[in-house]
Amino acid sequence: MNGPVERIWVYLATSPLLWLTATLVAYQAANWVWSRCRMHPLANPVLLSIILLVVVLRVTGTEYRVYFDGAQFVHFLLGPATVALAIPLYRQVQSVRRSLPVLLAALCAGSITAASSAMLIAWALGASHETVMSLGPKSVTTPIAMGIAEAIGGLPSLTAVLVMLTGITGSALGPWVLARLRIDDQRAQGLAMGLASHGVGTARALQIGEVAGAFAGLAMGLNGLATSLALPLTIHWLLK
Repeated sequence: MNGPVERIWVYLATSPLLWLTATLVAYQAANWVWSRCRMHPLANPVLLSIILLVVVLRVTGTEYRVYFDGAQFVHFLLGPATVALAIPLYRQVQSVRRSLPVLLAALCAGSITAASSAMLIAWALGASHETVMSLGPKSVTTPIAMGIAEAIGGLPSLTAVLVMLTGITGSALGPWVLARLRIDDQRAQGLAMGLASHGVGTARALQIGEVAGAFAGLAMGLNGLATSLALPLTIHWLLK
């Protein structure tokens, strides 16, 4: 960049709204591509927007810290957005009550499978102890997962990456897998998406319908609670 263009970029780069705007534009562009691709799993808007932003940061030589300082308002909105999940849950409270026994059984089975399958596969492939422990809470939302990883001897930073990859993969492939298995009950769809893919899966479930979104939000919260209580106790007992 030379002359006026360079001066314009220097000015824009110091504006806190630049990277917030870039984030919103990237997601809108990715969402447009996703809709044009008829919601194909590989065109997942979260994945595409991340790739687009990474390319922009690399091309402009912008550090992640600078980007986050500008886009942190989006990060702040994660809190209110999570709390807002209570709205569809409240509207579907009667359906949740009727499904409670099955829901709790699925939660137990799903939580155990999500943690143990990844850890056992990593152990069988010869992964290090820290890597195995980091994989345990991969299906739990990031703040809880990082705390669990630290408590059981994993690497919180690695867990954060694994959680992100799990969420994007589940969001992209979850509806496709459920469709191939002919699971069309929104309660089951939402429960599976929220349990396996936490917040990103819950956001995708809300696009399926309010019932799916309600059960996904409930599954995400209960899975976080169950994993944070059961996994450290289990690991501590096994390593005694």
